[in-house]
Amino acid sequence: MASIIRKIISTKKCPKAVAPYNQAIVADRTVYCSGVLGMELESLQLVEGGAAAQTEKALQHLTTLLNESGSSIDKVVKTTILLADMNDYGVVNDAYKRVFSSNFPARTCFAVNKLPLGAAVEIEAIALTGDVIQVSA
Repeated sequence: MASIIRKIISTKKCPKAVAPYNQAIVADRTVYCSGVLGMELESLQLVEGGAAAQTEKALQHLTTLLNESGSSIDKVVKTTILLADMNDYGVVNDAYKRVFSSNFPARTCFAVNKLPLGAAVEIEAIALTGDVIQVSA
């Protein structure tokens, strides 16, 4: 049986992990990105402006993390969005649609009791690497 490579992704271009986890793991041709918060890179403080601003910043970090992993935002197959308040669903979707504008990935979005650092939103993703051919069923 052939070996599968498990590569740990750690980049200074994204906020460092705030707990015992890695920013992302590449297993074979799949990238598993840990939940990303809308934090300032240097201060590790949440951006001001609530859920909309935090979503934009989290998606910027996610895009960078995917690029550093050998993938890209257009190769995302699944996202999970965690919200501190489901009333933010609309503003989060507005920011999300500016990044994922077509051929949307599968997605789950739900409200949770509390997010790390008091964040309004956290986004995780699973993506592919290499050449990906988009087809529709």
